[in-house]
Amino acid sequence: MSSKNVYSEIPFNQNTMRFFFSCLFLISFFNVFSQEEKPEVKPEVKIDSLYREDQFYFSVGYNLMAQTPEGFSQDKFSAGISAGFLRDMPVNKKRTHSIAAGLGLTYQNFFQNLTISKGPDEVLIYGVNDYNEFVSNKYRQYLVDLPIEFRWRNSTYESHKFWRIYAGFKFSYVIASKSVLDDGETTYTVKNSKDINAFQYGATIAAGYNTWNVYFYYGLNPLFNDVKTVSGEDVKMRTMSVGLIFYIL
Repeated sequence: MSSKNVYSEIPFNQNTMRFFFSCLFLISFFNVFSQEEKPEVKPEVKIDSLYREDQFYFSVGYNLMAQTPEGFSQDKFSAGISAGFLRDMPVNKKRTHSIAAGLGLTYQNFFQNLTISKGPDEVLIYGVNDYNEFVSNKYRQYLVDLPIEFRWRNSTYESHKFWRIYAGFKFSYVIASKSVLDDGETTYTVKNSKDINAFQYGATIAAGYNTWNVYFYYGLNPLFNDVKTVSGEDVKMRTMSVGLIFYIL
């Protein structure tokens, strides 16, 4: 019995070749497509729109006196430094208006010609003297502050660089004060005088952009309680300060 060639019975024509290569191409195409990397889906980060401008503040200013007695003047640079923290409480949906309250400390130094000396029985004597009548005269005080601000700004939760106008009041309590007069013969030192108004308050305003802001304070009550100079003039001086204030988140 003669053996037959099996392959000779399979029709291997041109159509069979086309079908074979078409299948191979489709398999390769789907294989490449299936290996294509899918784009990475990152989770959406939601920014908190309920932001606050809770801030530390630091101010440096030049101290002045208002409603001064006749002949009063200041000498040298009278510096003032304040620092503290304010809690921001927005009052509108856009959070561009708010009220802020906080706590701080202030140091004030005054070089001026209102002198405080001592007479018999340690009685304090107030006088306005020419600068050639004494060697040096200065007054300084340390205060605990309670600032309250009514705030406007055009800030957003995406940026902390914005314009601002903050107006309000500052209530202060004098925790220590000291006056030192050197008249060339005697040095008079008066600490924590009862004539100093321990409770002081005034109006404030700060305006500017981002970190840099100008600052102004005007005292609404006198520095001294019922004090007269040797000439009989009432001393109703009020403290003032003008300078820069820096707000830091």
